[in-house]
Amino acid sequence: MPVTKTAKRALRASRRKEIVNKKIISSLEIAVRYAKKTKSQKDIQKASSLADRAVKKDVIHKRKASRIKSSLSKLLPKTANSKKTSKKKK
Repeated sequence: MPVTKTAKRALRASRRKEIVNKKIISSLEIAVRYAKKTKSQKDIQKASSLADRAVKKDVIHKRKASRIKSSLSKLLPKTANSKKTSKKKK
């Protein structure tokens, strides 16, 4: 246990932050699971948005959010505009 006054204050602050961070992480994980299950664009966008917000609040690393968003984007159906056109060599 902390001994000094400032250490006690820091412990209280870190416990408050821990509660907030756990809430952010759990909502992100739930959203990702739901998006992978339903595969709808609305749910995927919501999960991506939550990942970006978690990065903004320094709860997760930006590269982890990138991996999450990448795996979610693979669930979206391919559209005609997203196909790459191959150029023929002359």
